[in-house]
Amino acid sequence: MSIGKLVKFAEMHTFSNVIQPAFEEVFEKDYPLKGNWSKSFFKNEKPITLELGCGKGEYTVGLAQRYPEQNFIGIDIKGSRIWSGAGKALKYKVTNVCFLRTRIELINSFFAAGEINEIWITFPDPQLSKPRKRLTSSRFLNLYKNFLDKEGWINLKTDSPELYEYTLAIAIHNKLEVNFMSEDLYLAQDIDDILCIKTYYEQMWLEDGLKIKYIRFKLSENAAIEEPPEQEGN
Repeated sequence: MSIGKLVKFAEMHTFSNVIQPAFEEVFEKDYPLKGNWSKSFFKNEKPITLELGCGKGEYTVGLAQRYPEQNFIGIDIKGSRIWSGAGKALKYKVTNVCFLRTRIELINSFFAAGEINEIWITFPDPQLSKPRKRLTSSRFLNLYKNFLDKEGWINLKTDSPELYEYTLAIAIHNKLEVNFMSEDLYLAQDIDDILCIKTYYEQMWLEDGLKIKYIRFKLSENAAIEEPPEQEGN
């Protein structure tokens, strides 16, 4: 591990907006903040939005700055990435945001039923050879059902045609409500300001001529999410 990363990890332990539970604290057990984020961490009753695989936290912080009437939690396993977003939030005194360093596979250890209002998934690894690892796979969507409010939306923003088409297929196969979808987001007229937040890498991809895809959908309340037929067995 580089000296730079060691310094970042040490500094993050002093950040009031970063939570880094040990694996043994959350594996097959509930973390103390589960069901208590509003009361014990944010100390208000504002709705909570998650960004999964938040990377450097650019989108998480951008959302928090635009929407002070809400709270935001960025989740990633890479501490050196979280350090960037958490440090920026502290520097600019953005108090309605925090970062959680953990594996998304363990997410049900952190949030209770209905505790989360909305989910953002921005430019995740499309996992082209491993559909089960995609953050919009049935495996993960069924985890999200356990804590996402029944009226809560899931937002996927990606440069990957494969991940976009896969997620759309999931939605169609499971008859999920789709609120908005676009194969070329910035060609759409009058797009919401919330979609105009751009990360460093998104801006770079746009300059390279890549098209940004977006889909916003809602999970079904009762039935478990299933893989589309062409993905079964992968």
